[in-house]
Amino acid sequence: MRAVLMAKHKRSAVGALEHLVRRGVEVVAVVAPPAAGEADDSQRLDLTADRHGIELVSDEELYARAESGELAGVDLVLSFLFWKRIRRPLIELGRVGCLNFHPAPLPDIRGMGGFNVAILEGFPEWGVSGHFVDEDFDTGDLVRVDRFPIEPTATALSLDIESQGRLLALFEEVVDLALGGGELPRTPQGAGRYVTKAEFEAMRRVPSDEDAETLDRRVRAFWYPPYDGATIEVAGRTLSVIDRELLRQAAEANRAAGILP
Repeated sequence: MRAVLMAKHKRSAVGALEHLVRRGVEVVAVVAPPAAGEADDSQRLDLTADRHGIELVSDEELYARAESGELAGVDLVLSFLFWKRIRRPLIELGRVGCLNFHPAPLPDIRGMGGFNVAILEGFPEWGVSGHFVDEDFDTGDLVRVDRFPIEPTATALSLDIESQGRLLALFEEVVDLALGGGELPRTPQGAGRYVTKAEFEAMRRVPSDEDAETLDRRVRAFWYPPYDGATIEVAGRTLSVIDRELLRQAAEANRAAGILP
């Protein structure tokens, strides 16, 4: 089986590529972010592709190859946390299909901000999804959704970490199902929810009359260093709000890294 993979720099994305290689899939091209930023080597999709001798291409080059017919014979087009809308002809390229793996339960939450919304609004459970790609974000027919309870003390960071492990496991299940020759299930999605950039930023701000319970959820909902947390405005500056438990977690991380007085 032949595949292309488009993904972020994440340990789960590295695991997805490693699974394809282990299962004998011929990965003809990988699209990774053009800059590694703060990614650790264990998160670097580009380094993993290079280690396996797999060609790295830009998404523009991948589209050009698809349009020229150079990618004829590809069975799976795989998007794992890919950050751009996927267009034709990639949507129609794979014999088995073009699949996306999304770190939220569909159709509940599409697009951005899912972890934050789930904690802020007190969702009892979360999930990860594999679905066919259509011409919109996260709206194609579902292959599988894995739902699980949210821990009462979860932060955006801890929920992301748990979701990445579950998303990788879901990816492996779906890929193995495709490799087994079975037809992938397809269940149409119902109505879903998108969070806009403006809504996301508004959720981050702490109102002056916030009750204690909501404040606790808001602080946890936006705890994802090094990004801004829940914010307040003081003397013209935007500051992040944290609590003693988050400070304890930061102190433990510093000790583990050898940052000691």
